Order: sequence, then structure tokens, then C-alpha cells
Amino acid sequence: MPDDRPLGGPAFYALRGGGWRDVVTVLHPPYTAWNLANVAIGAAVAPEIHAVRLWATLAAFFLAVGVAAHALDELAGRPLGTALSDRALTLMAGISLAGALAIGIAGVVTVSVTLAPFVLAGGFLVLAYNLELFGGAFHSDFWLAASWGSFPVLTSWWVNTLSLSEPDVVASALLAAGGCFGITLAQRRLSTPVRQLRRRTVSVEGEQRLTDGTVIPITAERLAAPLDGALIALALGMVALGAGLVLLRI
Repeated sequence: MPDDRPLGGPAFYALRGGGWRDVVTVLHPPYTAWNLANVAIGAAVAPEIHAVRLWATLAAFFLAVGVAAHALDELAGRPLGTALSDRALTLMAGISLAGALAIGIAGVVTVSVTLAPFVLAGGFLVLAYNLELFGGAFHSDFWLAASWGSFPVLTSWWVNTLSLSEPDVVASALLAAGGCFGITLAQRRLSTPVRQLRRRTVSVEGEQRLTDGTVIPITAERLAAPLDGALIALALGMVALGAGLVLLRI
């Protein structure tokens, strides 16, 4: 059945459907990289970066968010329209989340028992948000920004700090988490309308009249371009920021 949507693809990063390309699309590469950048920012505001702990945290968030959460999201309603089977998506989500939790448990055993609340909270947020548990109470813009923006910052910071003894260090972590919360909320404000344009819109009609008499047709492409452009710039910028801060500290 031909796609009659004016923008065709369900996301600016969606590849042509089929096989391994569907797997890549489901991972939402720009947003997964953005989430890992938040992990890097959390480590960068810690007094000391422990390389092994940082790599382990990056791996855990890649599995939990990059794979498991995104596979569950595709399983619920097929927003990206991939041909991956329900069984494949369920296996992706289950195995990846189990792997992330295993990394977390290893951290509890080898680093500090104080990591346990972060491990439990992380697993809960993946399931509660993407499965819309408790009547969808956790499936909101606020909880997306808190779990996708602030939580990785605070988790990574704690993994590398393990102390609340220095108020200025705690303040820096809270400010960084707040900053990532706000930037993630901005991402949500941009992605919601462009998703509607790409996934649910059949046609757009109208025109924009300027003061000099110029008439500009309103099209789906014209509406989506600045939204997609801002999302691309934000994703690239956050990845560069996270990498730059870590390189500065190591």
C-alpha cells in the first residue's frame, strides 16, 4: 500500500524499510546518542571520572534506553512502521533490559550498594513509561524529560562520585540535571508536532501572507523543516558537548 503522507518517512533518521535497516531505525540513533551524551555530562561534573564506571554506565543506558525502551515503543503501536515482528521486538527489549540490569547489579556488588536505587529506578522507568503502566501516569512530557534527560546525568554523576559531602559538587550535578531536563523538554516540544506531520498527516493547506504582499504556500515540508533542523542541531550539539566535557576531564 503506497504511503500517502506528504513527508513519507516517520522520522528524519528513518532508513528505507527492511532487514537491518529496521533495526537501526528502531534504535533512534540521534536520540540514543543524545541520551548517552547526558550520561557523559553527568560524569564530567563529578570530581573524578572513573573510566570503567563511565563505560559501564554508557553500556547500561545504551541497552536500557537505546534498545529496550525504543523496542517497546515500536511494539506499542508501530510508530516507525518497521517490519520487525512482535517476537523480535520483545526479545530485543527483554534481553537488552536484562543486560542493563545485570550491569547495574554488577555495579552494586563491585562499586557501591548505593547504586541499587538507581538500578531499580532505571528499570522501572523503562517499563512504566514505554508500557504506559498505572494508566499512563508516567507517560508524559515531564517524565520523559526526567527519565531521559535528568536521570542519566544524576546516575552517571553518582556512579563517579558516591558522596554528598561537597555542596558545590552536589549543586553542579543538580544544575546539570536541570539543564538536561530543560533541553529534553525542548526536544519533546519540537518532536511532537513533527511526528504528527510525518506520521498522521495526509495533507496540509494554507498560505502565509507577508507585509510586502508576498504569498508563501504552507506545506508539510515547510512546517517540518525547521523542527527537524532544530532536532538535528540539538542532537549533534549535545553529543559534541558531552564528548568535549569528558575529554576535558580525562
